[in-house]
Amino acid sequence: MNCRVFALIAILLGLAACGTSITLTQRSAVTPPGMDLSGQWLLRRDAVESVEQIARAGAKAAGDEPIVLSRRETGTRPARRSSDGLVHVFLETGEALKITQTAYGLFISFDRAVVEEYRFGEMREVNVGPVTATRASGWDGGSYIIQTLDDDGVILTERYRLQEGGRVLIRAVFIEKGETRRLDVQQLFDRQEAPGEGGR
Repeated sequence: MNCRVFALIAILLGLAACGTSITLTQRSAVTPPGMDLSGQWLLRRDAVESVEQIARAGAKAAGDEPIVLSRRETGTRPARRSSDGLVHVFLETGEALKITQTAYGLFISFDRAVVEEYRFGEMREVNVGPVTATRASGWDGGSYIIQTLDDDGVILTERYRLQEGGRVLIRAVFIEKGETRRLDVQQLFDRQEAPGEGGR
């Protein structure tokens, strides 16, 4: 009898080991020379529909019941799992971004409603209400990459990089599970001059 119990435990442990073993890559905590994402950024008019596209992806991932689309709408009801996982609750979007870069991390404000903090080289657990995930963020060459992995093996990736001499911010957003990409959006933001900078 004991042999059967041990055999069953061994089989269950083996199956668990064969499950999802996705891990995130820890990124660099060292800011590339001259790289500063700080500034006020406004989404280009021809890219405004990407905000709705991101929101629709969140709604689809949430299932039939609109539970939590973003940190702004955190409710008291428990989140339900869907085939797309729950990583979408960590996804924010907006038409106006304010980025503050320090020696240790980024603060990104979306439409003046939500401020997210990302620490250079971080690898930690994050949560929104009952939903927890693993977060890794840091520098990869000239890009800042933020990845969030939920318990279902769904990965949210956000990549920020500058173009056109720092006048344009490109934000790419992906949601993937295995070989399937559930969301693939690129947003272009133009740098806005601070008051008093116009004549410089």
